Amino acid sequence: MTSANLTREETAERAAHITVRSIRVELDLTGAPERARTGFPSITTLAFHADTAETWLDFIGESVHRVVVNDEEREVRYDGARILLDGLGADNVVRVEAVAAYSRSGEGMHRFHDPADGETYLYTQYEPADARRVMACFEQPDMKAAYTFDITAPAGWHVLSNQSAAHVRAGIGVQRVEFAETLPLSSYITSVAAGPYARIDGEWSRGDQRIELGVLCRASLAEHLEADEILEVTRQGLDFFSDAFAYPYPWGKYDQIFVPEYNLGAMENPGLVTFTEAYINRGAATDAQRGARANTILHEMAHMWFGDLVTMRWWDDLWLKESFADYMGTHASAVATRFADAWARFANSRKTWAYRQDQLPTTHPIVADIRDLEAAKLNFDGITYAKGAAVLKQLVAFVGEDAFFEGVRRYFAAHAFGNTTLGDLLDKLEEVSGEDLRSWSRAWLETSGVAALWLETDSDGRRVLVQDGGDAGPRPHRLRVGLYDLEEDRLRLRERIDVRIDEERTEVEIPDAELVLLNDDDLTYAKVRLDERSLDAVAQWLSTLDDDLVRGLVWSSLWNATRDGELAVTRYLEIVRRHAPAETNVALLAAVLQNAAYAVQHYARDDARAAERRRWLETTWSSLQGADAGSDAQLAWARAFAAASAHDRARADDVRRILDGDAPQGLPIDADLRWLMMTALATTGDAGADEIAGESARDATAAGRTAEIRALASRPDAGIRSAAWDAAWNDQTLSNDHLDATIGGIRAGGRRDLIAAFDAEYFARIRDAWSQRSIELAQRLVVGLFPASESTELVDAWLAANSDAPGALRRLVVEQRDDLQRDLRVRAAQPSVA
Repeated sequence: MTSANLTREETAERAAHITVRSIRVELDLTGAPERARTGFPSITTLAFHADTAETWLDFIGESVHRVVVNDEEREVRYDGARILLDGLGADNVVRVEAVAAYSRSGEGMHRFHDPADGETYLYTQYEPADARRVMACFEQPDMKAAYTFDITAPAGWHVLSNQSAAHVRAGIGVQRVEFAETLPLSSYITSVAAGPYARIDGEWSRGDQRIELGVLCRASLAEHLEADEILEVTRQGLDFFSDAFAYPYPWGKYDQIFVPEYNLGAMENPGLVTFTEAYINRGAATDAQRGARANTILHEMAHMWFGDLVTMRWWDDLWLKESFADYMGTHASAVATRFADAWARFANSRKTWAYRQDQLPTTHPIVADIRDLEAAKLNFDGITYAKGAAVLKQLVAFVGEDAFFEGVRRYFAAHAFGNTTLGDLLDKLEEVSGEDLRSWSRAWLETSGVAALWLETDSDGRRVLVQDGGDAGPRPHRLRVGLYDLEEDRLRLRERIDVRIDEERTEVEIPDAELVLLNDDDLTYAKVRLDERSLDAVAQWLSTLDDDLVRGLVWSSLWNATRDGELAVTRYLEIVRRHAPAETNVALLAAVLQNAAYAVQHYARDDARAAERRRWLETTWSSLQGADAGSDAQLAWARAFAAASAHDRARADDVRRILDGDAPQGLPIDADLRWLMMTALATTGDAGADEIAGESARDATAAGRTAEIRALASRPDAGIRSAAWDAAWNDQTLSNDHLDATIGGIRAGGRRDLIAAFDAEYFARIRDAWSQRSIELAQRLVVGLFPASESTELVDAWLAANSDAPGALRRLVVEQRDDLQRDLRVRAAQPSVA
């Protein structure tokens, strides 16, 4: 382990002896537009109390050239990650003068040169531990400080940080902006952005409180920025959370900035929330896409309280912010905005992420054992987010919504600007609810795995609700069972029955019905199995169910059964072909289309895959023709058709006609859809470099350049794929987005015949990549280029020979092996082709 990978034990020891008062950060970004300039001056002045004579500061940059401790020059002792300090007194002021590096990986100070207009944009991204790439700091969440940022930047730029500017001094071609001191913050949620961003201003007020709002993006994207809707959702969220938490928004202003080449969906920096530009729609967008953006806006806003105001002590309790934000973002979307279907989207998509993660060999409890920063980085996963949110929904069902929110209010009041652990939250919830939440926590938060629920009828005719919790054993569930009858060729709700189970087998009073849906209303976290009668009913009548959430739960049950090998892929795809064209909720439709395509490529038998690809291609084409003109469904089917066309060229002429302007009536052929179709043609060999270059000339933007890289790498030529393979591993000028595009091209069309020769080389390369590249880029290589081979022989040999590999690397490889093993197992379980 390198000195950059901080451990829980050593950071706890440091926090026990150091109390930080304030940190001043001076950054000189005036040279950022110069492409040849790789770094920028960074000066950090830290005031802290110590009861130890020595400690260290965290910094990863180009150089450290001066360290001053209490006005005394010290020898610079810097190993590339830690600056050693000694001779400390009780009260100390330490000044570190260094050169930090501009980033292309989205970690630290990311620099982006916009190909559309040549402008330069900067933003920071730190979680969990990349503030040290910009400033010398105590890089751990429990060492909060008041920060003052002093930024020198080119004149004419917007310069932003967590607080508003206190002083601005103009010079010749430059400006120096000093920001007001922050309230106590952890290092990972401090933030800086600078560049000629376009800005839209707004305001939110409640009583005597007035909050200035800002929405920003690159100037070349300003025409596409839906600022009015973003501001509307922001105001709705501030209204909701101010009431729900009974604690006024504490961070002064609320800027939201959409930035290029972003690794995450968003980041909750107080006063300066960063978002991926993927939430800016350059062309047509579905209501589901806008709903997802609203959910993310509200997720990040919930963090202003969960995570920013009250912060976990160490990454073990990451769930204390992410699970809550995931739950609150969905809940607020459903009750405070026009996106009332938020829980349906959560049940069908977000929980799919959780179910997959929780069935991997590397699954972990929601309250995880995080020993070091590399482990923390990988725990921003489906368990910490989606499973945690689902379990919180079960907690609300367990204690009641009123008690839950009152407990949360008391938690904020008791721990504002502090750091907490699981016990601190449980204390407040128990205080209000009167329930024993320690045993509930042990069952739900401190064990791993997902239970499966189904109904059985015993030999005496009694109905028994069975839960198979695996190694975790039975958990307490509060759930509802929905009974649906067939009336006039539609499935209609008869009644919902509240059920409480705590054991592996629970006798229940549940009458017969055409469809018996366990976990109706989606109150608990479990995979639900449909009985045969219910399966037959949904196979025939699924699309007649009126409720979006109910359909989402049925679609989720079908998908889980398919990926577990319990429902034949052919039957699943038959149900999709029958009912997806009638699905009225576009978020559910998009998820079903994605799952169906995955089933074709990963779970269909080898000898049936070509036929299933053709059937799926024809389904997408016919559904595109049949969709209402200009509808969200039409756009969803067009995207699915483009994706299917990358695996089967039977409709290549139709793809080309669409690109030439002969599109179905009402379908908007914007740049993004054009690239999907052009890449499909490139993947099947029906478009070459000249046509791709022509498309790039039509779309001379950052997104266009990224799409061009993918399309060029997708061409079905062994030499082209080999060159892309070499670039992915060796071209360190590739940004994070360009690396993703290159990897996507290598994998395009499922053409194993073009890349199988690299399987052994992959395993020879990954340890060096892990040690030499940043974790963000190394993770892309390890996951994105994992061989989708016909056996686990090579990966098993690597795991056996590399028991000493870093734990985070082994985790990624183990997870990819499990996905491959599932593919092979599910394929083998499919009935033979007649």
